[in-house]
Amino acid sequence: MFKPLSLFLGLRYVRSRHGNGFSSFISASSTIGIALGVMVLIVVLSAMNGFERELAQRLLSIVPHAEIIGVNEPMNNWRQQVSKVEENPRVIAAAPVIKMSGMMQKNAELKAVELRGVDSALEKQVSSIEDYMVDGNWLSSAGNNGATGAGNMPDNQVVLGAGIAKKLRVKIGDTVQVLLPKQSLSPQQKQQQLNQSFQGILTRNLVVTGIFKFGGTVDDSLAYISLSQAGDISHLKPDQVHGIRLKIDNVFQAPAIAREVAYQVDHYVYIYDWTRSQGHLFNDIQLVRMVMFIVLVLVIAVASFNIVSTLIMAVNEKKGDIAILKTMGAGTGVVMITFIIQGAVNGVLGSLIGALLGVYLALNLTDIILAVEGLFQVKFLSADVYFIDFLPSLLNWPDVYITVITALVMSLLATIYPAWRATKVEPAQVLGQL
Repeated sequence: MFKPLSLFLGLRYVRSRHGNGFSSFISASSTIGIALGVMVLIVVLSAMNGFERELAQRLLSIVPHAEIIGVNEPMNNWRQQVSKVEENPRVIAAAPVIKMSGMMQKNAELKAVELRGVDSALEKQVSSIEDYMVDGNWLSSAGNNGATGAGNMPDNQVVLGAGIAKKLRVKIGDTVQVLLPKQSLSPQQKQQQLNQSFQGILTRNLVVTGIFKFGGTVDDSLAYISLSQAGDISHLKPDQVHGIRLKIDNVFQAPAIAREVAYQVDHYVYIYDWTRSQGHLFNDIQLVRMVMFIVLVLVIAVASFNIVSTLIMAVNEKKGDIAILKTMGAGTGVVMITFIIQGAVNGVLGSLIGALLGVYLALNLTDIILAVEGLFQVKFLSADVYFIDFLPSLLNWPDVYITVITALVMSLLATIYPAWRATKVEPAQVLGQL
């Protein structure tokens, strides 16, 4: 019976606040504060979602999702092992790899590098590295242990990251020298190195046939050579490799899938996945998401509790009206609901305005940031430091719903105490003072 009356009175009191300058200011500040908090929280969560997407689709397009590496000795019959691994429904593709670390030299310049011996064709199935070639070509099919055919290109090719090429000042067609620690070399190789007076160091001359540019530390450390060249350097048999690289269907389940795959191979292996090498990026994203969520929820809470001040002033102003309502038979529930509705209007308006602005900004965040960068001639993200040079954004509608619901709940909670105070007004005392 009194619900329409409570709604009518609540909305009427909202309109009447506009006649009081200070009360109107407090009410507007709470609405604006809630709107800003909701808007910024939606934008921040969308940016974090965008970074997660870029991490999964871009960075992990060249960083292996998982690797299984032989323990103490190389893996034999790698073709059979790859075929067996690819039988797993969670594995999209698999490719062999020989891993080495050393130094690369050109004249007086020296650079530490991570060399990866790969099958040129199979590597393209687990990695998108070819998409980032900026000069020259990806490794030719020559010298892949017969896996992909033969070619006329020499087998001493090397594909470098742009950071390595810049440091060594090399271009396509230049020859670089690789210095590697000796492994299990044949007597002939050992004698050859002794004759060259390189105790404990193996040297090879490689021709730069390609340069890739991805961004971040990858360009400064990674280089690729053919599988046969790497096998020759490491003194492995044609069917031996250090391990197998995996591309899986869900990168965020990489540890579990890698363990599952490891049990399928006939070899004792170490299990590695991207969370060990690049997991700090994902953890940083999650940490920033959590911190920003907490901070912005507190901002919304502070704005919401401005409603307390607004309603307490409204209760003091409307004591006469409350007393009259009570003498006419209005119960405690009617009075409480009246002031709860009055305070909830701020929360609803702030949440809706903030949600609309937040959704708009989140959907256009990348373009807006690019426009600001062009206007002020600045660069917020550098590809030399990060793996992307733009601010990504991905709107996730559950984030919007959670944010709006959180703001509405806080707004309603803020109305309870002032509404309860309104029910404690004594009609006889108030009317006696009139």
